[in-house]
Amino acid sequence: MLVATEHAVKKWHVAILGGIISFLAILFITIQIDIAQLTDALTTARYIYVLPCMLLLLVGLVTRAERWRILLDGDLPLRRVFNIINIGYGINNFIPYRIGEVARIFLTSRVKPPIPMAKTTSTIITERLLDLLAVVVMALFALSLAPLPDGSRQTAFAFGVVAIVGFAVLIVLAWQRSLTEKLIHFFVERIPLLQRLPVEQITAQFLDGLAPLTRPVSLIGAFFWTAASWTVSCFAGYVLMFAFYDEASWATTLLYISSAAFAIAVPAVPGNLGTYELSILGAMSLMGYALDATATSFAVMVHAVNLSVHAATGIYGFVQEGVTWQQLSDGVNQMKQKPSDILETSQGH
Repeated sequence: MLVATEHAVKKWHVAILGGIISFLAILFITIQIDIAQLTDALTTARYIYVLPCMLLLLVGLVTRAERWRILLDGDLPLRRVFNIINIGYGINNFIPYRIGEVARIFLTSRVKPPIPMAKTTSTIITERLLDLLAVVVMALFALSLAPLPDGSRQTAFAFGVVAIVGFAVLIVLAWQRSLTEKLIHFFVERIPLLQRLPVEQITAQFLDGLAPLTRPVSLIGAFFWTAASWTVSCFAGYVLMFAFYDEASWATTLLYISSAAFAIAVPAVPGNLGTYELSILGAMSLMGYALDATATSFAVMVHAVNLSVHAATGIYGFVQEGVTWQQLSDGVNQMKQKPSDILETSQGH
């Protein structure tokens, strides 16, 4: 009971912090612009570009579903994977604490035959690592093209190389799992501080998450569909720029999309209201765009389009899977109350 109470208090602290951060972000944006000009920019936007942007975002969701299907070893058909992943994404866009990931684990555990929770958890970890790598490379490549001093461009390029090399090292560590676990055990035995922490247990879980990448076919497929999904997202973002600007910029598109992806991890109110828009404005500012009503309208539109697509596909997923919100909520709450079940299954796996 004490642990549950402490967890609840921590969640409230995060919620309050998120509310403060969102408020400050919105306040900063409001100070920078004129509301009348913002309204004018929104009413005069070329909304004809919103439809192709949404269609591209839908294609991007299909590519992400195909990637997850591969990581699940084809245990589910693409149609089911598409529905479940959209339910998860939809929840993540409107509810904090990444509850959508827990929902995906629950939903795959109720299919017939059920997919082990540990396996689903591992695939989600792998997804996050692949997306993190893609976002880092996109951001650093865009920064290398930004109107920054030459030294900053070289630094951005160097960080991009480090990110790629670092990910390659992780794959090698997962490939040589036995050797990796022996090395960790060697250090744990000799460093008293590490003995107080569940280092070996955490390492095992982390390696479980990388396991799909140790299989050549899965590795190639995962990289291909990751690249495809982010490429489609960038095309969608590029097209949407024409709704507010006469010209679009690939470098700006890469930077604002990667910035928005990082902003999702920042504590904020549900939907990342304020922080999402501010991250886009910051990216555009680095690329030389003025922080005016047009840029703010564009940031608001990017967020609104993404929320709309995820809301619509999430609802569609609920209908197709035949699951109610109450059923999903009860299942997720049970999993949150007994997280050890996943850990035990993972250790057995």
